[in-house]
Amino acid sequence: MFDKEGRLLRKAKKGDQRAFKKIYDKYAGYALRTAYAITKNDSDASDVVQETFIKVYRHLDSYDPGREFKPWFYRILLNESRRLLAKRKKREIPAEDELFERAAETSGDTGVREILDELDEHHRTVLTLKYLEGFSEKEIADLLELNVNTVKSRLFKARKKMRERIGGADDE
Repeated sequence: MFDKEGRLLRKAKKGDQRAFKKIYDKYAGYALRTAYAITKNDSDASDVVQETFIKVYRHLDSYDPGREFKPWFYRILLNESRRLLAKRKKREIPAEDELFERAAETSGDTGVREILDELDEHHRTVLTLKYLEGFSEKEIADLLELNVNTVKSRLFKARKKMRERIGGADDE
């Protein structure tokens, strides 16, 4: 599998657009889910994914083919997500409509997605990478440039917060 992906990446580096489209097709769905989990907004998530693939295409020459592509790709995705959130935070002014919308969300049946959305960015990001994208704690630490123990701590706290919201059982 890595050999096939490696061949596609080498072709894409040489300008083969069909090869890049195959890479896009492979990662776009995962990227969109991850970006949505971080941004909590469909439009923002789409923008993040689009910007991520633009950056990947422009910087393929800096990708080290001796390393796995997925962590490199997700590093760019996470950086783009953070950039968008920082930009949004600068221009965002809380509106009354938003307060009503939030109250409506918490008053009804709350699903896992809604609970996940209520977590802060740090906890939401590690949970998304761990359970939706299947990264190991070490890989998450590398992606986020954190200590593995910090990742474990954030995962523990995030699961605890989710359990409190759901009213679930003990941690693993």
